[in-house]
Amino acid sequence: MSQTTKIQDKVPFGQKVAFGLGMLANQMFPAALGILMVVLVQDLGFPPLLWGIIFFLPRIFDAITDPIMGFISDNTRSKWGRRRQWVFLGALIMGASFCLMWQLYPENGLNYNFTYFLLFSFVFYLGLTIFSVPYVAMGYEMSNDFHERTSVMAVAQWIGQWAWVIAPWFWVILYDPNWFESADAGSREVAIWIGVICMLLAMVPAVFVKSKSTLDDDSLMPLTKDNIRNSLVNINKGFKEALQNKPFRKLCIATFLVFNAFNTVAAFSFFIIVYYLFGGDAGAAGVWPTLHGCVGALVTTFVVIPVVARISKKIGKKKTFLISQGISIIGYLLFWFLFIPGKPYMFLIALPFFSFGIGGLFTLMMSMTADVCDLDELNTGKRREGVLGAFYWWMVKFGLAVAGLLTGLIMSLVGFEQGPNNPESAITGLRIFYTGLPILGTLIAMWVMNTYDIDEEKAAENRAELADRKAQR
Repeated sequence: MSQTTKIQDKVPFGQKVAFGLGMLANQMFPAALGILMVVLVQDLGFPPLLWGIIFFLPRIFDAITDPIMGFISDNTRSKWGRRRQWVFLGALIMGASFCLMWQLYPENGLNYNFTYFLLFSFVFYLGLTIFSVPYVAMGYEMSNDFHERTSVMAVAQWIGQWAWVIAPWFWVILYDPNWFESADAGSREVAIWIGVICMLLAMVPAVFVKSKSTLDDDSLMPLTKDNIRNSLVNINKGFKEALQNKPFRKLCIATFLVFNAFNTVAAFSFFIIVYYLFGGDAGAAGVWPTLHGCVGALVTTFVVIPVVARISKKIGKKKTFLISQGISIIGYLLFWFLFIPGKPYMFLIALPFFSFGIGGLFTLMMSMTADVCDLDELNTGKRREGVLGAFYWWMVKFGLAVAGLLTGLIMSLVGFEQGPNNPESAITGLRIFYTGLPILGTLIAMWVMNTYDIDEEKAAENRAELADRKAQR
C-alpha cells in the first residue's frame, strides 16, 4: 500500500544533513581506529593476540554501558529534550580521549604502551556510548513516516560513508617518509587532527537537530541513583521483551552476522595486499591498501546507498536487503581470484560488488529498526527508541568485541608474524578467512531475514493503530 508522506513527517534537508554530520564522526572514529591499529602491529611490536585483546576488552565495556545509557537517554528531562546534551558530552569525551590514546612512543616499551592504550580505550568507548546511544535514538525520532525514515538514514549513511573514503588515505600519510619520519610518529599527530575535527562534527546534531522540551514530561522516570540501579533489572526485562519481538530479533541477528563477519577480516586486506601482493614491503604497496578502502567507500557512497534507498521504495526493505547481500557475496568470491601478485589493480573489479554488503545493511537496518519501534510500542505500550537502539547497537558492539578478538586469534592460528618473512601458509590462511567467513555470515543472515514480515503496509497499519490509541486517551 503506497502512502504519501505527511507534511509533519517530512524532515527538512538541513536537519538531515546536521544529523548526517554526526554520522560522519560516528563512522570516522572507528574507521580511523581500524587504520591506525595497524601501526600497533606493524611498527610498535604488538603481537596479534595483544592486538585482539585491545579490540575485545574496551568493546565489551562499551556493550555493557550501552543499555544503561539507553535508559538515561530515554528518561532525561531537560529543555533540550532527551538526547542533545548527551550527544554533546559524548562528543567531547570521544574527541579528547582519541587524541590522548595514540600518544605512544616505542621507547616506552610494549607493556607500558599496551596498558596506556588499553586504559584510554576504555575512556574513549565510554564517550562513544554516551554519544552514540542517544544519537541513534535521535534519528529514530526525526520522522514517523516509513519512507522518510529511510531517507533520513540514507542521507546520514551517505555522509557517514565519507569516513571510509577518507580514512584509508591515512595509511599513505603514515608510511610516506615525506610526511613523517615513522608511522608511530605520524599516528601521534594524525590522531589529534582526527580527534578535534570529529569532536566538532559530532557536536553538530546536538546543536542543530530540533527537539522538544521534556521538562514537564511526567511519563519519564527521575534519573536518581536508585532508579538507574533498578534500571538494570528493567533493562534486562526490556531486552527479553525486545527479543520476543521476532522482527527486531531478526534485524539484530542479521546485523550481528553480516557486520561482524566483515569486521573480523577487515584488517586482513592491508596484510594481504602488503604481504601477498608486495612481499611484505609496506612502502612498495604504496596507495593500494588505501585504494581498497577508498574505492569501496566511494562506490558505497555514490552507487550503493542511492540505489538501495531507491530500490527499497519499489520492492520493499526486506527484498532489497536480500538482493544487496547476495551481490556482496559475489564480491567476496571475486576477491579470492582477483588478489593477484603483480596485478594489484585487478581487485578493484570486486569492490563494487563487495560494497553492497555493509552499505546496504546500515542504510536499511536503521530504518527497519525505527519501523520495529512502532510494533514494540503496540506490544508494550511504551515508546522505547533508546532501549531498542541500545540493544541493537549492543549486538553490534558485542559482535565488534568478539570480531576484534577473533582477528587476533585467526592471525595467531594461521601463523602470521610481524615482519616481511611470513610463511606462505599464513597469508593463504588469511585469504581463506577473508573470503569464507563473510560469505558464511551473509548466507546465514539472508536465511534469517527471509521471514522478516514488516513491509510498508504493515508499518502503516501499526502507525494507524498507534494514532487511534492516542486519540482515544
